[in-house]
Amino acid sequence: MFAASVPSTSSKKLSNETVTTMCAYTCVLVVSWCIYDFVAGRKWTSILTLSAVAHCFGLALLCVQLLTNRSSAGISARALLLDGVAVSLRLSSTLLFHGYLPNDKSGDYVYQVVDICSLALIVFLLRSVLVTFRDTYDEREDDMCVAPLVVVSLLLGALLHGDMDDNPLFDSLWLAGLFVSVMAVLPQYWMISKSNGQVHALTAHYIAATAIDRVLSGAFMWYVRNYITCIPWVGTFEHTICAILMAHLMHLVLLSDFAYYYFRALIAQGSRAPILPMGACEI
Repeated sequence: MFAASVPSTSSKKLSNETVTTMCAYTCVLVVSWCIYDFVAGRKWTSILTLSAVAHCFGLALLCVQLLTNRSSAGISARALLLDGVAVSLRLSSTLLFHGYLPNDKSGDYVYQVVDICSLALIVFLLRSVLVTFRDTYDEREDDMCVAPLVVVSLLLGALLHGDMDDNPLFDSLWLAGLFVSVMAVLPQYWMISKSNGQVHALTAHYIAATAIDRVLSGAFMWYVRNYITCIPWVGTFEHTICAILMAHLMHLVLLSDFAYYYFRALIAQGSRAPILPMGACEI
């Protein structure tokens, strides 16, 4: 008589993670369509709100990874901290003013609610990484200094801000939030490079969701480029929109190398295996 094979604990965990990830993808697609169709009335400007949804979705995938594996390995607390600063700076403007919001109904409350949800997920992730699962946190690998990045972003925001909010302080904070969001990917890349290029599949999905966020946000900014104004330094040159578009382009350049290896590995071995985005060979 043959003994029945019992699935291992790791197989169960992997299966649960895969099912949860598929459910998360289904939910975000449904939510995105509902926002685009029922809330925004299928207006093009709703892609800015959808970019915020993509960002929130990426954070949700990190939560799935952390809770299913009961481990914070491979997650950069410094990247999460920068992300939290970026969202907070953006909310300081969008909760009080309407200058940088989509002009459809999704900009009335949905965009801000999604950002608040993202901030709540970041707080949860930081607490989990630094407190609940601290024994599995790769603190030695996550040692990039982030304070100068925030300081530089705040200075650039003060120098290059627009006047969409008609308030120099909150215009500066919004633009600084954009610059910090570009920098937020660097600690995660730093951590990946120090671990020989290895990254968990859901961390890879999180970075891919961040790329989608940047593509959608950049497309919105390009669409409204003629409406984003500032007090020009030289003639009629609008430096703020140039800074905004360059920030999006820089973010996509930072993500481009990762994207190549991400999609190559995804096609080659599926989403359940670890992938190596930094040009390293597969183990």
